[in-house]
Amino acid sequence: MIEFINHHRIPLLAETDILVIGAGSAGCLAALAARQSRKYEVMLVERYGFPGGTSTQMLDTFYGFFTPGEAPKKIVSGLADTIINKLDQTGDIFLRPNTYGAGTGVNYNPERLKHVWDQKIIEAGIRFLLHTTLVDTVNEEAEKQSCIFWNKSGFYKVKAKRVIDASGDADFCHLAGFSYEVAGESEPAQSMTTTFRMSNVNLDKFEQAGGKKMMNVKMKAAFETGSYALPRKEGSAHEMCQEGCISTVAVKVGNLNPLNVEELTQAEIEGRKQAFVFEEFFRIEVPGYEASKIIGLSHQIGVRETRRVYGEYRLTKDDCLSGNIPRDSIFLCGAPIEDHRTAQNGESETFWQYIPDNGVYGVPYGTIVPKGSTLAWVAGRCFSATHDAHASCRSMAQTMSMGQAAGLAAVLSLDEDIAAHALDISTLQSKLQQTGTVLEMPDGLADTSRNGWRNNF
Repeated sequence: MIEFINHHRIPLLAETDILVIGAGSAGCLAALAARQSRKYEVMLVERYGFPGGTSTQMLDTFYGFFTPGEAPKKIVSGLADTIINKLDQTGDIFLRPNTYGAGTGVNYNPERLKHVWDQKIIEAGIRFLLHTTLVDTVNEEAEKQSCIFWNKSGFYKVKAKRVIDASGDADFCHLAGFSYEVAGESEPAQSMTTTFRMSNVNLDKFEQAGGKKMMNVKMKAAFETGSYALPRKEGSAHEMCQEGCISTVAVKVGNLNPLNVEELTQAEIEGRKQAFVFEEFFRIEVPGYEASKIIGLSHQIGVRETRRVYGEYRLTKDDCLSGNIPRDSIFLCGAPIEDHRTAQNGESETFWQYIPDNGVYGVPYGTIVPKGSTLAWVAGRCFSATHDAHASCRSMAQTMSMGQAAGLAAVLSLDEDIAAHALDISTLQSKLQQTGTVLEMPDGLADTSRNGWRNNF
C-alpha cells in the first residue's frame, strides 16, 4: 500500500459491478463475457494506449486454438472465435499449419486487431479507460473493493463489487495481499523477447534457397563461430499478413527481473540491440533479405512470466502430461510445454515436451481463483500454475479462455451473491458451453488449410 497517499482525499471516479484490470486478450475477453447479458456494469482499464496486450504489443499469431501434430483438433471456441471471425471479414488472418512445433498458428494483422478489440469493447457498452495504471488497493467496504488508479487526469478511485486481475503481472493480487510465486525464485524464469518486423523480404527467393531450414543452419553457424553476436542458435521468422513482411521471435534476454525497473530498462535496451544485430545477419547471410529493413519493434519487450498467483488449485506439470480432463475443467489446452530457457551444457534453448495420447488436458476452475478469494479472479499469464505448467498453458487461446471463464464467473457470483471460491462449477460450465466453449475432446479433425477460418469445425 502506498503510504504517502491520503486515500480519503482521492476523488471517486466510478462505482461498477465488475472491474477488469488489464485489456490484454484475457482482460478483453473477461470484460466481453461479463457484459454479454448486459445485466451488470463492466469497467475495463488498461495502462497502454490500446487494447490487446501481448496480442497487439509484440505478437501476430494466436496459438492454442488447435492441438499440435499431423491431425490437429480445434479445442478453443466461444467468444474468442468472434474476434478471429471479425479479422477474417477484412482478410486479416491466415492459418500457418503446425508452426514451430506449437501447432497451427492463427496469424493476424496486429494493427487491425487493435481496432477490432476497440470495436468489440465499445459495442458491448463497457466503460473503457486507456493510459490508466493501478497503483493501490484499499479495503473500505466489506462487499466492495476500492482500487486507486493514476492517469493524466490524476489519482482516482474506483469501487467494484467484483475484480478480475488480467494485468499479466498480478498487480492487483500483489497490492491486495494475495499470495503468489515470483518466476525465477525456485527455477530459472523464462527469457524475455523483443520481437521485430522486417519489410521488403523476397519470400520466393528465401524459399528457393532452402527456407527456414537454411536459415536455422546459418543462424546456428553464426552463433557457434561468433561471426555475429546472436543471442541464440535457433529462432523463428515467419511471414505476416502484410505482403513481403516477416515477424520474428529471435531476440533472447535472460537473467533479468522484469519486476525491477532498473533491470527491465536494461532488458529493453538489450532487446533493441539484439534486434539490429539480427537485421545485419539477415541482410548479409540469408537469401531474400538483402533489401529488407526493420520497420517496427515490439511496443515493449515480451515478458513470459513474473508473478504466478497461488490459487484454489495450482496447475502442475503432472496435470499437463496426464492428459486428463478433470470434472471441474473450464477449458482445454493442447499446447506443449515450451520453456524458453537459457542454454546450458549444450541443451536445447527451447525445451519442448508434448502432451501424450490425445494431446489435450483440462484446466480446473481453481486456477483462476486466488486462494480464499471472495470477489476476485485472475486471468492470463498470472494464473495459478507451476513454472512448467505455465510454459504450456500461457498461449493466447488459453488466456482468452481464462478471461471468458472469469467474466462469466463474476456474473454468476453476483447473481447468486456467492464468493468466487464457492461458485457452483457445473453452472459455470453450462454457461461456458452456451458460448461454444469446448470442454470435451472433439472427435473431428480441424480444417487448417492455408487461408481462411471457420467458426465451427
